[in-house]
Amino acid sequence: MVEPWLAIIGIGEDGMAGLSASCQAELARAEVIFGGPRHLALVEADDRGRAWPVPFSVDPVLTERGRRVVVLASGDPFWFGVGASLADRLDPGEWVSYPAPSTFSLAANRLGWRLEQVFCLGLHAAPLERLRPVLQTNGRAICLLRDGPAAGNLAQWLVGREYGTSTLHVMEALGGPRERIRTVLAEDFTLTDVKAPVAVAIAMSGPPGLSRASGLPDNTFLHDGQITKRPIRALTLSALAPRPDELLWDIGAGSGSISVEWCLAGGQAISVERRADRAENIRANAKAQGVDHLLRVVDGAAPDALEGLPDPDAVFIGGGGHADLLDHLWTVLRCGTRIVANGVTLETEALLTLWHGQKGGELLRVELAKAASLGSMRGWSPARPVVQWSVTR
Repeated sequence: MVEPWLAIIGIGEDGMAGLSASCQAELARAEVIFGGPRHLALVEADDRGRAWPVPFSVDPVLTERGRRVVVLASGDPFWFGVGASLADRLDPGEWVSYPAPSTFSLAANRLGWRLEQVFCLGLHAAPLERLRPVLQTNGRAICLLRDGPAAGNLAQWLVGREYGTSTLHVMEALGGPRERIRTVLAEDFTLTDVKAPVAVAIAMSGPPGLSRASGLPDNTFLHDGQITKRPIRALTLSALAPRPDELLWDIGAGSGSISVEWCLAGGQAISVERRADRAENIRANAKAQGVDHLLRVVDGAAPDALEGLPDPDAVFIGGGGHADLLDHLWTVLRCGTRIVANGVTLETEALLTLWHGQKGGELLRVELAKAASLGSMRGWSPARPVVQWSVTR
């Protein structure tokens, strides 16, 4: 077997002292050592050291293929680290990895927290809104942050979402001689001397977070009235049946509420919307709910706007459904793709009824009414009936 040319070494704040004999041997014979400036200083990399480029790229490592190369990463290289980015570009026999305890592990061990019950997030290169889906009463999270000031920004962000009484454990340089842990309420945060590397462990105190069931309140989303209302949204998402890592096409997305909830369930979505103002609402809603990295907005009308998009696992037609669109989808979608279409007009109802007769699936008519004032008393205020066709291609 050919010996791996690349060694990926997890290193802690204790530097060389915390590395195994195997790791130290890899460093001793390395011709090139890549890492952040802090990592390179910890191992005294001398003229063999190469700092990561800005913007970040693993390409400089790949150009050294054939030489003895070491890549240094914080803690576990495959937990919010560079490990997977490299492994995706290499054959299995080209590399070997030596993990060290991650910051998450060190933080949980300092606090006595069950790590399997803690949300772990890398926010050093991501917006704080990524915390939104995991906020919950009595929840716990450990967040890696970009720099010292980011800890104060996190505290302010929590206060703005009624989590000001959450306890923050500000943890600097865990595992090394500079280790420091300070505890403060988010609303009382006044620390001005926080130094990187820093993580913040959050013991949450605040209102209930987002429901895990489909059908969030309509006021969760920015919209102009063009939104799949909460009860219909719950039925629609149930029919779409989201699963982790699956891709949804949301055609005529309106506010993007279906796409956002699909992403909150663990999938990815492409929202297709022809109106620019509504497309901006979709982007705003995705950012506010912390799923903007999972949701892509395509400006345009289907079917033309669908050209070149990756194959979906499910398709929702919430607006603008017509015969040409259904013909196109039935032609281009792979077998097994789930399709759900909603309609409120007589014309759309007739179209969906026709396709149900030809292709099968399930046709559902939903009639809802809400209690509302009727003079001095109350009565039922009916909503427009919705016809829903769901089928597997």
